[in-house]
Amino acid sequence: MMNEFLILAISVVAGIVLGTFFFGGLWLTLRQLPHSQRPALLTLGSFFGRTAVCIFGFYLVVMAGDWKGLLAGLGGFMLMRFVLVRRLGPGNRNVEEVKWLK
Repeated sequence: MMNEFLILAISVVAGIVLGTFFFGGLWLTLRQLPHSQRPALLTLGSFFGRTAVCIFGFYLVVMAGDWKGLLAGLGGFMLMRFVLVRRLGPGNRNVEEVKWLK
């Protein structure tokens, strides 16, 4: 019982880390688009890189052969999506004040 709880907790933390990487990387990519010489290459490269890292992370850390770990990891991933959209989304005009990402 305790071992299962620990695995689920690690899966949630891994999902949070992967979500921060994926959506934080998306935010950074979007900020760089106006300054890029090749915006399509930047967009595609960022997408495939972020996706590959997240799939590999879910495969290694979260899944571990158990569907409950996968759901816990996806929950952490989506939690970070919600948090980052609220912090950095279109309704937030002062994104320069977000110091915890820098």
